[in-house]
Amino acid sequence: MRKRNIQIIVRLNHEEQQHLAQQVNKTGLSQEAFIRALISGYVPKELPPLDYHSMIKELHAIGNNLNQLAAKANATGHIDKTVFQYEANRLRKAVLDIQTAVTLPERRDSNGNHCNMGYKRPP
Repeated sequence: MRKRNIQIIVRLNHEEQQHLAQQVNKTGLSQEAFIRALISGYVPKELPPLDYHSMIKELHAIGNNLNQLAAKANATGHIDKTVFQYEANRLRKAVLDIQTAVTLPERRDSNGNHCNMGYKRPP
């Protein structure tokens, strides 16, 4: 792990400090990690809602149930594999979309505007 031994002092007025503290608190990061992400061109996302993890857990449970149903149906020959695979893929994509939308930081473009740059996380 790299050492961070260079200290930079930044002076803020009261309003700027309060705004920074509010933004940092929304992300759950330390103030230092928040600022490093911004310097790297990323805007950290807010913490997901409290029920986010339970929603993801529920979606995974549904996926597991689909797999069990598929195995049973495959043994009895009473399911359309193509339709089931399509639905299973939709479920996987939904889980990934929720995770992406809620947890991954967004990249800023050269103008400082937010843009989605895929799955690359800040350094």
